Amino acid sequence: MEKRGSELIFKESIRINGKDADDDNLSGDTTVQEKNITYPTDDKLYKKIIVKCQAIGLKERVELRQSYKFTIKKLSTVQRFKKNKDGAGKARKAGKKIKTIAGRLVRELERKLTADSLNRYATHLSLFKTVLAQKRSDSGKVYSLHEPDVKCYTKGKEHKRFEFGSKASFLVTQSTGVIVGALNFTESLHDSKNTTGSIRTI
Repeated sequence: MEKRGSELIFKESIRINGKDADDDNLSGDTTVQEKNITYPTDDKLYKKIIVKCQAIGLKERVELRQSYKFTIKKLSTVQRFKKNKDGAGKARKAGKKIKTIAGRLVRELERKLTADSLNRYATHLSLFKTVLAQKRSDSGKVYSLHEPDVKCYTKGKEHKRFEFGSKASFLVTQSTGVIVGALNFTESLHDSKNTTGSIRTI
């Protein structure tokens, strides 16, 4: 939802609630807005890069040297048996090969696309290279290609250790529970840093 649209909703909510929204005593809280992404792994991202590179090549009529369709299928099969005896090592090697193929396709597109096409897909290709270059210990990692601003938050629960999304802070009237302010954070901040006092009420 666009910022302007959400502000209009808040204003209308406050207007409808009348005196219930007119309260000087406010409470602040934060929550994680989960995004519609599957649990992210490096291999998933590499495979998505390959699919997107192939789609760009097809749309721009760029003849790629190889489709890698059957190669990726074979490597994915190897990864399915990573919990079997001697399967972990083979799965790691398969993952490295998938990453190599993804990088190869990105570089091939950069060589073969026209100047106009390169400019048009500059954001996509830059994102692909960021994913391929990032390491496990890096901060600010990309967890999703269609939601690159998604962050990882530790939930601390046994059944669900992590949440992937963005953090939002809310201001609510203490007596009536009317939401009078909200702010979304694209960076990964601890609750102690998300000062609800800085939230602008509508």
